[in-house]
Amino acid sequence: MTRPAAGSQPGPDGRPRCPWCLGSPEYLAYHDEEWGRPVRDDTGMFERLSLEAFQSGLSWLTILRKRENFRAAFAGFAIDVVAGYGPDDVARLLADPGIVRNRAKIEAVIRNARAAADLPGGLAALVWSYRAEDRPAPRTLAEIPAVTPESTALARQLKRCGFVFTGPVTAQATLQACGVVDDHLADCVRRGAYAR
Repeated sequence: MTRPAAGSQPGPDGRPRCPWCLGSPEYLAYHDEEWGRPVRDDTGMFERLSLEAFQSGLSWLTILRKRENFRAAFAGFAIDVVAGYGPDDVARLLADPGIVRNRAKIEAVIRNARAAADLPGGLAALVWSYRAEDRPAPRTLAEIPAVTPESTALARQLKRCGFVFTGPVTAQATLQACGVVDDHLADCVRRGAYAR
């Protein structure tokens, strides 16, 4: 998502929204129904973390449009199932035109599933432990950081636990997507819509 210095803009219903969501119906639905909604289960957290890693270098819209294919290809992101994937599964995934066929990212998701399966308290609990103290609501996209001290610390901890493709930017995007932080703009209709 680009970060122009734009503030909220009216959506199709005239209510203010973060301007990044107004470019397509998929973005609008994702913004209104999911982005920033707290995710507290390990499967949901693993899916978001995996999709954010797949997005690296690509448009988020590409990932959204392939999301159901990703879910089918990765067994609904069930950690224990994906952790058991082997070379035949990698070959199957590399041949699947419905997903992003990048060997390094596919292997990263499998490796990350194994790392997630080994976390004593679970992946969601780990990610939520990096929740920042409330900071002022951003008024423009330019005020939304791509990296924060919390995302840097989370990325470092994930790496220590054996995760890959989970640097500070991916960690920050996951914190935002999963509602650990609320980065909806101050006057966006979705700001503060979810209990944390």
